Amino acid sequence: MTQDHPLNHDEMLAVLDWYRAAGVDIAVGEAPVDRFAQRPPARVTPAAVAAPVAAASPGSQPVQRAAEAPVLGGDPSEARSLAASAKTLDELQAILGRYDGCGLKLRATQLVFADGNPEADIMLIGEAPGAEEDRQGKPFVGKSGQLLDRMLAAIGLDRTRVYIANTVPWRPPGNRTPTPEELALCLPFLQRQVELVGPKLVMTLGGPAMQTIFDTTAGIIKMRGKWENLAIGSHQVEAIPTLHPAYLLRNARAKEQAWADMLSLKLKIIALGLDG
Repeated sequence: MTQDHPLNHDEMLAVLDWYRAAGVDIAVGEAPVDRFAQRPPARVTPAAVAAPVAAASPGSQPVQRAAEAPVLGGDPSEARSLAASAKTLDELQAILGRYDGCGLKLRATQLVFADGNPEADIMLIGEAPGAEEDRQGKPFVGKSGQLLDRMLAAIGLDRTRVYIANTVPWRPPGNRTPTPEELALCLPFLQRQVELVGPKLVMTLGGPAMQTIFDTTAGIIKMRGKWENLAIGSHQVEAIPTLHPAYLLRNARAKEQAWADMLSLKLKIIALGLDG
């Protein structure tokens, strides 16, 4: 952009939309800052918090307590303890609403917990909320969600017969893939969600969800369409991975593979007598 060619109103809005989609939604200063040149803040340890504060001499400034320094990151063991304490899905949702251990919450508009029937025999697990899900507070309500609804309808299902959740309940900035640390902090809550729903069948949508639930580093193309008996938390369930609807919107030729997976799900539903 130059003074000879300033952006018009529509172009400026388009730039702002691009920044928002990329996760840039706040201005932190007028001048650039070299963050690499800055030393990272020291993490507070329990010993540092418990250490006594030296007495200040008369007229001196008070000594800042170590406990006042920020503690970055969450604790997976704390997440496991909190998740295990939930006796119902409503309790689990309330706990997640208060949980501040995962940094994704700081940038998201709201918690995206689940959608569908909590008593369903079939559970779908995706990766993470997108922009529209972040606005509405429900998983799979954007374009990929509309395609998912059509995929379900093609085998006689709808959201009254399935339960839908994600590996992380907050939108990552710019719709990026959740980091391993973020997944580790959110996984105990997802596992507890599966335990409380108790589905007979699980379908994961996309590579990151498949890798999280199946505990594998394999690619989705290699794994999709194959049933496995998994332990998710304390719940044993048959699970199958398939491609994410967002991927299908970009790669129409892959819809044939996803359709085969949906037919496999339909046959499993019939075999288990869940189609009544």
